[in-house]
Amino acid sequence: MRVLICDDHPVYRRGLLALLAELDDVEVVGEAATGEEAVALVDRVMPDVVMMDVHLPGVNGVEATRRILSRHPAVGVLVLTMFEDDRYLASALRAGARGYLVKGADHDEILRALTSVARGEVLLGQAVSSRLAAALGDPAAADAFPELTSREREVLELVSGGLSNHQIAARLFLSPKTVRNNVSVIMAKLGAETRAEAIARARDAGVGDVEN
Repeated sequence: MRVLICDDHPVYRRGLLALLAELDDVEVVGEAATGEEAVALVDRVMPDVVMMDVHLPGVNGVEATRRILSRHPAVGVLVLTMFEDDRYLASALRAGARGYLVKGADHDEILRALTSVARGEVLLGQAVSSRLAAALGDPAAADAFPELTSREREVLELVSGGLSNHQIAARLFLSPKTVRNNVSVIMAKLGAETRAEAIARARDAGVGDVEN
């Protein structure tokens, strides 16, 4: 089983590497510290499973999962979580992740999770099943981009609806400079290099059905 690890904490990655090294039929084929690195590595090494942390600098685990599965739908993504925010976990599952793994899981749990995800199964443990059900049923948890603040999401909806910065400023009673700064932050969080790219990602996620 070919596994790629994506986590921004080197100490945790080393510990996970040591654990996986003791498992039969598991080969770690790559390590990534950011979502961008994970996407690029999957293209090169084609793992069976990606162990993906949700809290990453730059492109987070939710967006990285979405990008990986849009290119390689057969790859299994196993979310690494400490349950800091159920919205991230729920959003990762919506993006196509097949299951979760609690950080600090033992050998048997890791092997069971990897095997299930590699087979195409969805693994939801009892420890978080009720919390996931609540998060998935909560409209506030349904945000396509949970890394955005409520104001940033509001601006993104207007941007993807075709409004200019000045129009958004007038609509939200903000200064054009504030809107421009919000757009820059939004693009950085989405990993978008251009405004058009941010709009495309928002519309793909169903964000931006706005009438001028």
